[in-house]
Amino acid sequence: MLKTLLCIGAGSCLGGMLRYLLSRFFLGLIPAAFFPIGTFLVNLAGCFAIGFFSGLYENGTLLNPQLKLFLTVGFCGGFTTFSTFINEDASLLREGQFLSLCLYTGGSLFAGFVLLQVGRFCARLFQG
Repeated sequence: MLKTLLCIGAGSCLGGMLRYLLSRFFLGLIPAAFFPIGTFLVNLAGCFAIGFFSGLYENGTLLNPQLKLFLTVGFCGGFTTFSTFINEDASLLREGQFLSLCLYTGGSLFAGFVLLQVGRFCARLFQG
């Protein structure tokens, strides 16, 4: 278990650092965007990456389960949790669980936005 956690942690560390660097790079490249273009592009890249790594594993090309954890849970998870969210959506779709897909996707977006606002409100209360 410790080896697995270290493997995931190492991947997450690298993914998080790359996310930061790429976000800054895209922000400097396209400064006049009307939404956070760096995060948007990183999220899309993360979706591609987790799909690619998962596909390699499912097709038997990526044989090592530890490497799969390093790349998908660790690297892609540190790079962007959005990629994991979309990958889980794809699994629900593939399994034909349409109601679960709608509830998970809609609930995640709605509840996530609401809780973000609640967290900000609580921070203001905390600060006095």
